[in-house]
Amino acid sequence: MWRRTSLVRKDDRMDGQRVDLEVPGTDHRLGVLRYGHYGRPVLVFPSEAGRAEDFASNGMVEAVSGLVQDGRVSFFCVDSIDAWSWSDRSVSIEERARRHRTYQGWLDRAVLPWIEEQTGGRHEMIALGVSMGAYHAVHFAFQRADVAPLVIGLSGNYDVGSWHAWGERGDETYFANPTDYVGGLHGDQLDWLRARLSVLLVVGQGAFETHPTGALPSTRSFAALLAEKQITHQLDVWGEDVAHDWPWWQRQLAHHLPRFC
Repeated sequence: MWRRTSLVRKDDRMDGQRVDLEVPGTDHRLGVLRYGHYGRPVLVFPSEAGRAEDFASNGMVEAVSGLVQDGRVSFFCVDSIDAWSWSDRSVSIEERARRHRTYQGWLDRAVLPWIEEQTGGRHEMIALGVSMGAYHAVHFAFQRADVAPLVIGLSGNYDVGSWHAWGERGDETYFANPTDYVGGLHGDQLDWLRARLSVLLVVGQGAFETHPTGALPSTRSFAALLAEKQITHQLDVWGEDVAHDWPWWQRQLAHHLPRFC
């Protein structure tokens, strides 16, 4: 199901330190890889079924290396379990959402305490992700705006119901799907999110941003929903040459991140 890896190892090629943390309630571990020693912590989610190493190996750390070297930012990149949850089309959408809850538990009960230990306490984080990782980042920020009041989603699709879903959609799907539960926000919870959370959505109009990912229409639709709910957000749509790919995500990160750290 998941990889089993050693507890700690050094990734010399990327100059990052990886720790593998136990997933609560299982005998499995998932990895976190840190880049940088100081600065604002950024929790980074990989693209679909990706690994913690993907962020650096695809040039994202290098794209903002000056921020890392100057001690302005420190990245905490996590593994995914998408292959077992959202990407497993052999099970219903409700079962995929239930499995995703295991991942959220790992983030809350293992990753966040470890980051706080590394950084000497709780600091306001940025949640960041590309492609399916953008969904993870946005969903995490809505669940944990107390620790991540800013989220940056690059080329995301924020409606899990559009991910080749089948089967009846119940509470598990609803509460794992930002397009559903943001639409249902009201009262004190909505007021708190309006005061606390800021969402930056970035997407291109080029190759693979519409088909097959659905990132462009979903990003526009989700931004409209945030506007309807009066949740602080920015929509940044890049040109028709901007593809759903790492070289463009490098440029987008380098363009936006410096103003937040």
